[in-house]
Amino acid sequence: MKTHESMYKRTFRPMKKKSTVKVKSQRVDHLHIYITNSSSYTKTIKIDPSLKMAQQHSFLLLCFFLSISYLLSSAQTEATSIERLVPRDLYNKIFIHKDNTACPANGFYTYESFVQATRRFPRFGSVGSPVTQRLEVAAFLAQISHETTGGWATAPDGPYAWGLCFKEEVSPQSTYCDSSDTQWPCFPNKTYQGRGPIQLSWNYNYGPAGRALGFDGLRNPETVSNNSVIAFQTALWFWMTPQSPKPSCHDVMIGKYRPTAADLAANRTGGFGLTTNIINGGLECGIPGDGRVNDRIGFFQRYTGLFKVATGPNLDCENQRPYA
Repeated sequence: MKTHESMYKRTFRPMKKKSTVKVKSQRVDHLHIYITNSSSYTKTIKIDPSLKMAQQHSFLLLCFFLSISYLLSSAQTEATSIERLVPRDLYNKIFIHKDNTACPANGFYTYESFVQATRRFPRFGSVGSPVTQRLEVAAFLAQISHETTGGWATAPDGPYAWGLCFKEEVSPQSTYCDSSDTQWPCFPNKTYQGRGPIQLSWNYNYGPAGRALGFDGLRNPETVSNNSVIAFQTALWFWMTPQSPKPSCHDVMIGKYRPTAADLAANRTGGFGLTTNIINGGLECGIPGDGRVNDRIGFFQRYTGLFKVATGPNLDCENQRPYA
């Protein structure tokens, strides 16, 4: 099995409020229904005083159950946006061998953890046309597949069927501690090698990722390889968060990226290749025919086929200068 290569560099949005219902009857001739979710809703219904008590109680129960039905419908709509784009059967087709016993991460990257992690980033896979949404998700899944691949040229089902095989970098060559970064200082006996789907690396990424996601990334970097939801969230955090002068991968894939003069001079054009530049351009971009770049493209081409969308132009970054 192919061993995992070392990595280079690898927004928090508040979760939607949970919906609640309160039915309060302060007077027998009025029913007050309070429904709150992403937007508050209040409804007051008058009850005919001539109704008998039993009829009033039946009416109250009817209104209560109608309110519960509304909430369940609303919650289901909010909860299934990513599930509509990536239903469980498609997730399993994409990651055919993630739970193969040969994969060190088998059993770690569950569908439930992926879906739960995306809820913290509601703009992921939800901006633009349906084609744009599917293209972004395909690009994200392709990039994390390359970062965690266990595939090889003659692997069963091909080299692009072995994403999410690893959860931690194999045989890291360093502690990935940039001691010059005083804002995000390294802690004794802690290492910041690649972990999780995006292989988050370096103290200057673990620190801000942890702050955004609610864990101490500098004191407890191993959380990323021990908690599958947080692991996916770090990948989504990196994908969604611009790190100047780099745009976010999200903005690139939804067409929001606007190149600066420096970008134009460096030939950093929008497309899947630019997300590779953002993730690992210092090691992979500006190199004709780089095998790692081609591996990323291979995953992307397979996944866009499964999502039934075209890849678009600018798949590689061989003619792009990496970010400084």
